[in-house]
Parts: sequence; structure tokens; C-alpha cells
Amino acid sequence: MTSSVFADERLLFTPATPTSDAIPTIFAFPNEYTVGITSLGYQVVWASLAMRTDVQVSRLFTDIQEPLPREPELLGFSLSWELDYVNILNILESLDIPIRTSERTNNHPLVFGGGPVLTANPEPFAEFFDVILLGDGEDLLGNFIAAYKQVRNAERKTKLTALAQVPGIYIPSLYHVEYHELDGAIASIQPISPDIPPVVQKQTYRGNVLSASTVVTQRAAWENIYMVEVVRSCPEMCRFCLASYLTLPFRTASIENSLIPAIERGLKVTNRLGLLGASVTQHPEFAELLNYINQSQYDDVRLSIASVRTNTVTQELAHTLAQRGTRSLTIAVESGSEKVRQIINKKLHNHEIIQAAANAKAGGLTGLKLYGMVGIPGEEAEDLDATVTMMKDVKKAAPGLRLTLGCSTFVPKSHTPFQWFGVNKQAQKQLQFLQKKLKPQGIDFRPESYNWSIIQALLSRGDRRLSKLLELTRHFGDSLGSYKRAFKELKGKIPSLDFYVHTNWETDMILPWNHLQGPLPQSTLLKHLADATQVSQKSKVKSQKSRRLV
Repeated sequence: MTSSVFADERLLFTPATPTSDAIPTIFAFPNEYTVGITSLGYQVVWASLAMRTDVQVSRLFTDIQEPLPREPELLGFSLSWELDYVNILNILESLDIPIRTSERTNNHPLVFGGGPVLTANPEPFAEFFDVILLGDGEDLLGNFIAAYKQVRNAERKTKLTALAQVPGIYIPSLYHVEYHELDGAIASIQPISPDIPPVVQKQTYRGNVLSASTVVTQRAAWENIYMVEVVRSCPEMCRFCLASYLTLPFRTASIENSLIPAIERGLKVTNRLGLLGASVTQHPEFAELLNYINQSQYDDVRLSIASVRTNTVTQELAHTLAQRGTRSLTIAVESGSEKVRQIINKKLHNHEIIQAAANAKAGGLTGLKLYGMVGIPGEEAEDLDATVTMMKDVKKAAPGLRLTLGCSTFVPKSHTPFQWFGVNKQAQKQLQFLQKKLKPQGIDFRPESYNWSIIQALLSRGDRRLSKLLELTRHFGDSLGSYKRAFKELKGKIPSLDFYVHTNWETDMILPWNHLQGPLPQSTLLKHLADATQVSQKSKVKSQKSRRLV
């Protein structure tokens, strides 16, 4: 079974033949093969390692694996979904590697990790990883291997100290965290010795050749898809958005040097093309890219595009997608309230949302999925009413178009201006209100689990004291009840669930990731927070005045 899964892969790179002294490495994805092989980040890092003669890499998933080295020196994980930490702990145990870095010896491999979850806030997982790679892998991965080779035969502590000197490489065990109380806020985060950098800077790749699939397989979650990264980050900078703030600056792939060669390479092995990025249609030459894909030799190509910016949904785009096998389009609108969109810096107006729906229908698409959010700081009851009104207006403007509103709860994310806000306890009721109002209108309302938002917020704002909690919940199961049970068991030893999830934190508080520098300094994030608060306060004053007049 295993060999047939790997035999089905069509590789778009040539693996190297490792030398006799190549570093035996396991590169794992903590989920099933079908999920892991669909991750572009995992594909690209694996291919980068497999093309080196000085590394011998084997892949490992929760259901299948390649033949593993008997004595691996490096064990890497790509983490793109928070709850996959459970599988990381299971994999470590299955390989007879202690779960905690403090219990590992010279006989154990160095356990390293990367990916969006660890780059955002690695602290809840700090006790499990020897090495964490913060940021883009393009340069970081090569620098990591080069530095490791220099100290390959040294003691474990020497290896870690040497790796800590490489920009973007974070060694959690070399930093000491003090707390005001066992269950209180953080008092300080300091390196354990003067030769360890006090701040680790996330690494940013600034080239204009972005990622593309290195393997195509029918066993991927998106069957036979070839993925091309068109843009990285997003220029909009919605104030809650990790995908924008953490990955700044906005970068675009060169049409000539990156996109067209990549697409031509991929379409030799499949006719399914996926264009990826937080804001694909904001590529400055997107029209030219569309024209290129519209050529007659690509008539059989099935095209899908990640979420697009609402005011770039033209009839032509909708027509191209409809011709290429796409039935619906996804746009993020966040709210039907102009005020709320101002608070979060979403530069979008209701008439543009309505126009996007009309264009989608006129271009031949049959469905439109909108993404919304409740519990945004500054949101009030009338803002939810505005969302209901907007959805009705969209339905009226494009009769017959299948409308879906996917809706999540606001979750604070590190390195964004809204990292100091907690989750609104009323959010679950707000989701229920929208469900009640929209269902009778024939609008498919799909709320994301409020309980999952609570767990997400916990891991998003957690510190390294949560490592013990995560070990407990692994045995209790991954429901919210399990987390509450674990908090009960650890009462007095760590802060409460409420502290991590619902509390609005003071802006002068030491955050768990204070020693990890994202693209923007804290002073800039505070300025953006002040801008958002000002909009909210102005709106409150205006609303009070109008009530008095009534």
C-alpha cells in the first residue's frame, strides 16, 4: 500500500543521490498523507532537502512513511494546523524520542519545526522542539543545514548554541521566562547567556520567484492539483489578519521568470491548476496572467483560485473561471457594517460586494461564498443587522446565485494590532442570531465552531506554560471540555483559560512572543490599534448623539 502511494507521485524535480556521509533526516507532516502532500509549504521544503546530496531525507505521515533511517540526526515537522500538535507528540513517542526537549540526550535527533503555526507563536509548543525556524524557508533552510554541518559531531548543547546564532533560528531552551506569579503574567524573557541573541528576527524572503508544487498526485486532498503561489502576504492589512501582518511585505511572483515557466511545467503532468495567495487578484499583472491561461491550448485546464479581493471580481474573471470548471468564488467581506470594516481597515463598500455578486452571476458562476466574522472589537447589535441587510441585498442583486456565508469568531493573533483583544463572550449568541435571520432568506449560513475559536485563541496567545496543559489534553481528547478539565487539574500553576482567551491585555504587558520579532515593530502595531480604537469611539459618540436627537 505504502509503495503504491509514493509510486503514484509525479515529481517536478530531480532528487539527488545522497553521499555516504549525508545527514540522515526525517521530515514529517503530523497528519495523513492526503492532507500533508497537499501542503505547498511541506512539498517545497521536502523537495529542497531531497535535492541536496548532503541530506538523506525520508518522509513520514501519520498513516504512511518512507523507509526511515535507523539513527536520524534531524527530525523536522511542518505545522500548519494547531491541533496537529497531538500527532507530533504521538510521532515522537513512536520513534522513542522523549516528548520534552529537556529529556533528550546526544543519542536523540534534533527536533526542528517550521510552518505558519510555529512562526506565529511557537511558545505553547516550546517544550517539544529543540529548534524552531521562524519565517520563510527559502534562505532559512539552507542556512540551518549549513550551520548544523559545522557542529554535527559536537555535544547537543554546543549544537543548539551554534544554531541560535543563525538569523531566524529560535532555540526555546536557551531562553528563560519568569512570571510575576505561577498563574500570573510574564515578568521577563531573557536569553540564558550573553552569547544568545535577545531577540530572534523572523526571516523574510524578498525574491520574485515564489513557490510552486514539486509533486502532483491523485491521492492529494485536492486531486492531481498543481499549485502556484502568485503573491505572498496581502497589501490590505486588515487589523486582525495574521496572513497579512506576519508575512509582510506584499510580494508578487514575476510573470516572466516565475509564473509562466511554473505553469508550463505543471501543465505537462496535470490539467488542474490552483493559484494561491492571500490576495491573488491583486497581482499587478493579474489580467495578463488570466489572458495567458485563456489561450486555446489550455482549454481543458481546470482552474481554481484562492480567496480573491471583492472589488477585483469582474465579469471576465468569473467567465474565465466558469469556463475552467470553477462553479463558485470565495470573497472575504468580514461584515455588512461599514463601521466595522473601518475599524478593521477593510477597504470595502457594500456596493462593491453587491457588484461582485452580480458579476459572478453574469460571468456564469453558480455560487458565491462570503466569509464573515462576529465578535470584532467595537461591533454592536446594529452591525449584525447590517450584515443581514447586506446579505439580503446581495441575494436581490444576483437572483439564482447560490449564496453562502461562512462565519467565524474573531480570534486574536500575535504580531497583529488586535493581539491585545480577547474573544468576545457574546460571539456564540451572535452566530446564532445570524443563523436565525439568514436561514429563512434561503442563504446557506455556515458558522465555524465557537468552541474551536476558543481553542484557537488559547494556542494563539498562549505561553510555554501551556506545554503541560497540551500533554494533558492529548489524553483527554481535543474537545473544549478536555481543555477545561486540564485547566482544572493545573489550577494555581498556570493562568486561567479566561486570561488567555477572553481578557483584553494591557498594551504594556510582556507578550509571550516579545522576544520574537515579526515584520513590524510593536510601536507600529500600537499605532494601528489606536487608529482602530479611534474609529470605534467616534462611531459610539455619533450613535449616542443620534439617539439623543430621537
